[in-house]
Amino acid sequence: MTRYLSESLQAAEPAFRSGLQRLEAANGHPNTDIRFTTEVRQAVQAKLRGLGLDPRDTTAEELYHVLQERIRADDARLTKRLRTLAATHVSAEADVVAGMVHALEELPDSKRSFALKPSALKLLIKQQPPKKAMKQLGYRSLDSFLKHESPVLIMAAAWLSESISWRQRFIEQYDSLRASDFEDRKIALLQPESSRWQRLAGSIVAQQRHNLLAFKELGAMVFLPLPADTPPGSTTASLAMALHGLNEIRAAGTFLKLCQVRPDFGRYVRDIALNEPQLHARQLDRPVPWQLIQRHYAEQPGQGSEAFEPHLRLEDIAWHPIEQTLAAIEPSFKFWQGSAHLGLLHRGQVVSMNLLDSALNFCNQLSFENRAAHYFRHSLWDELLLRYLHHDAVEQTIADELQPDLATETVEAGL
Repeated sequence: MTRYLSESLQAAEPAFRSGLQRLEAANGHPNTDIRFTTEVRQAVQAKLRGLGLDPRDTTAEELYHVLQERIRADDARLTKRLRTLAATHVSAEADVVAGMVHALEELPDSKRSFALKPSALKLLIKQQPPKKAMKQLGYRSLDSFLKHESPVLIMAAAWLSESISWRQRFIEQYDSLRASDFEDRKIALLQPESSRWQRLAGSIVAQQRHNLLAFKELGAMVFLPLPADTPPGSTTASLAMALHGLNEIRAAGTFLKLCQVRPDFGRYVRDIALNEPQLHARQLDRPVPWQLIQRHYAEQPGQGSEAFEPHLRLEDIAWHPIEQTLAAIEPSFKFWQGSAHLGLLHRGQVVSMNLLDSALNFCNQLSFENRAAHYFRHSLWDELLLRYLHHDAVEQTIADELQPDLATETVEAGL
C-alpha cells in the first residue's frame, strides 16, 4: 500500500491499508495499488510539463495558482464559444446557457434513459400539488399550471419553492410506481425562459450558486438562467456539472431497467431519486456505486454484458468522461483529459488537477489554504477500484450479485 494513496485520499488508517491488503490477496497479490500509484505519478509529471513546470521542484502552492490561471483562460474561451453557438443557432442574445443546451443537444454522446412517463408524473403532481410553486409562477389553478408548463418544469419549480417536507411526501409516492410507468426515451434538456421563471430562478441561483436541477428518475435536466454578475469560471463549472449529471441520469436509467421485474420496483425508484444506487460486492468488502460498474463496462464494450441480459442492451451502458466531452465543445480543454484522478502530493499537501475542483476553486475565489479537492479524491478512489474490477474474480463477484436476483424475479414475474 502506498503513502500517496493514503494521504491523497485522507484515508482512515489502518482500515484503508487492511482493505487494500484484502483486495490484493483476493486477486493473487498483483500489486495493483503500487502499479496504479506509479501510473498516477507519471501522469501528474506529464501534466506538469504540459503546464511548463518542472516536475522535480514544483510546489503544491505553485501548481495551484498555475491551474487557476489555466482555468481562467479556458473558461473565457468556452464562454465565447457558447455565446457564439447561441447567437448562431438559438437567438441573437448570445446567452451562454442557451449555448450550453445547444452544445449538449448536438453532441453524439448517448442521451437516452429509462425514465418516468410524463403522464405518470402528472398524476403524481395532481396527488401532491405544489401550491407554493404555482403561486411563485403566477398560476391560479393546478389545471392551468399543468396546461402551460411541462411536468418536468413543474417539478423544477417545486424543488425551488416547496418545503423539504413537501419533497419527502412527493417522493414517498414513488413507492407505488411500476415499470410500466417508465419508458426508454431521450433525456430532456430544458431551459425555461419566461419572465416568470426569470424572477423565480434569479434569487435562488444567486443564493445557491448553481443553476442546474437534475432529476435522475425523470431523465431530465433543467438549466436556469445565470445571473449577469456570474463570476469567471462559472461557465466551466456549470457545464462540467451538467455533464456529470448526464452520466448520473444514464446510470440511474440502466439500474432501473435492471430492477424493472422486481415487485418492489417503486422502492428502487425512490432510492435512486434520493441516493446513488450501489451493489454489494463481497470481494471488494464494501458497496460499489452502480455508476462505477456502468463505467467499467462502458470502457470495455461487450465484456461481461451477458451478466445484464436480457434487461439491458449494450448501447444502454454508456459513460462519457466530462473532460473528453468538454474538449469536443472547446478544444482547449484537451489539456484536462485524463486528469480527473490526478493530484500533486507535495510535503503532505495535495493539489487537485481535477477540472471540477479547479473550476469551483476559481469561481469561488478560494485561496490555496481553502482549496477543494473533493472530486479528485472521489475520482482517485473510483480509478483504484476500477483497477480491481478489471480482474476476472471481481467481475464474477459482481455478476453473482446481480444474476440470482434477476433470475428469481424473472421467474416470479412469469417471464
